[in-house]
Amino acid sequence: MGTRGMACTVDHLSSVAATQMLSAGGNAVDAAVAASAALAVTTQHMCGMGGDLWALVHVPGHDAPFALNASGRAGSGSDSAALRAEGHGAMPFRGDMRSVPVPGCVDGWTALMDRFGSMPLADVLEPARRLAADGFPASPILGRMSSLVAGVDGADDYLHNGRPVAAGQVVRRAGLARSLAAIGAEGRSAWYEGEFGAGLQRLGEGLYSPADLARSQADWVAPVRAEAFGQTLWTAPPNSQGYLSLAGAVIADGLDLPEDPNDPLWAHLLVEACKQAAFDRPEVLFEGADGQRLVSEERLAPRRAAISRDAAADVTPPTKGGGTIYLCTADGTGMGVSLIQSNAAGFGSHLAVPEVGVFLHNRGIGFSVEEGHPAELAPGRRPPSTLSPALATNADGSLRTVFGCMGGDAQPQVVLQMAARRFHAGQSVGRSLTDHRFALTVPDADGFDTWSAKGQLTVAVERGAPWVDGLRSRGHAVIEKTWGDGFGHSHMIDVLDNGVLAGVADPRALTGAAIGL
Repeated sequence: MGTRGMACTVDHLSSVAATQMLSAGGNAVDAAVAASAALAVTTQHMCGMGGDLWALVHVPGHDAPFALNASGRAGSGSDSAALRAEGHGAMPFRGDMRSVPVPGCVDGWTALMDRFGSMPLADVLEPARRLAADGFPASPILGRMSSLVAGVDGADDYLHNGRPVAAGQVVRRAGLARSLAAIGAEGRSAWYEGEFGAGLQRLGEGLYSPADLARSQADWVAPVRAEAFGQTLWTAPPNSQGYLSLAGAVIADGLDLPEDPNDPLWAHLLVEACKQAAFDRPEVLFEGADGQRLVSEERLAPRRAAISRDAAADVTPPTKGGGTIYLCTADGTGMGVSLIQSNAAGFGSHLAVPEVGVFLHNRGIGFSVEEGHPAELAPGRRPPSTLSPALATNADGSLRTVFGCMGGDAQPQVVLQMAARRFHAGQSVGRSLTDHRFALTVPDADGFDTWSAKGQLTVAVERGAPWVDGLRSRGHAVIEKTWGDGFGHSHMIDVLDNGVLAGVADPRALTGAAIGL
């Protein structure tokens, strides 16, 4: 808890970077960018400067948060017809530059700082630059995952005496340190038109033009809002799938949802709300879709009516997965930031720009290759994105909560559970984040098949959850998994009635930290 500021991230080194900004007089945006940059150094297996970023920024006195879409666009050489001619029924998952839109992370940083930052960009990036130059101990998760990219050109940062780095061994990232210093001094051009941009164009072999890299990947967009559980809930608009969290909350709020989260009916109704909210996701989620319509009562009422208290519905199931981080910050003025950045899958495309040692995301896997589909791969188009930041405000417009979760397609399911626990059941921030979760899954499916996967719907629950028998009796296929095994890393900062900031970093992340001032 704290009164002057708070940061919750997946890595304690990142949380420290954020609170250094707050202690120096910076605001929540300065802290969020510092944390994001630190994570780009220490947590490349989940996010980085070769990936995308979304954010919601609550500024006191404004009726709505500001939403930033810094998800990258497909290169001007993108051609879905060529993929179909090669026999591809879906975007290549890894090892193919055509699934790599221009990364938007760095444009996201500069857009946030240009509009709301109170400190020089170089100062905000300095903790990350120092971590890259001086080195940091590999986290347990990075130690486990480093072997996945052994031998990839550009992955030398993750070798120690010729072998994949292990937990606790020091990692130094000289190329990234050099790049962070240049961005701090010169802005986005040092990245997109410097070493990184040149390397990206070389790897793309005509996929990206100089104009693609000169165009900012960051846009300020209108957020999506919904009323549920006595709060105003906010998220990012399509191409983000954030509408699913709000749609699920609207559906669930109209049901007779028990107040006790240990009641199996609580889990059953939320599972059904998740399914009904996303039953048509492949058809309705694309850049330019009307997010506000997607959460309207008129659209969702028939989906709510299809839910039975006693039986599971047969709806095409989603899956989970991903390489993503979520973080949140708040300061003593009432400003709050909900930020999420991602490689898509772990280490992204498994392709790197060796000049700077940065892995490229594979967020282009969200595109369709179906001719005429609204999310079909096309030059300059953004793919559907799983990234789903969330924010809640009070009736008077003041900040209530910044929260969110990583976890690919499971993100909106976890966000819904957090909202239902905190706002409907009245659980503490700690309980809302750490109690048992469920995640809808399809056995043996890739983590980003989402609603197109065909197979037996399964509700995965963390071992020890009190819902198993009740879910099975209603017709759900249920599997129990180890606590934290594929249920996302979430964080939350809540403004208590007395103005104190209460924050929690998910212990499932192993190295996360909530730090308050």
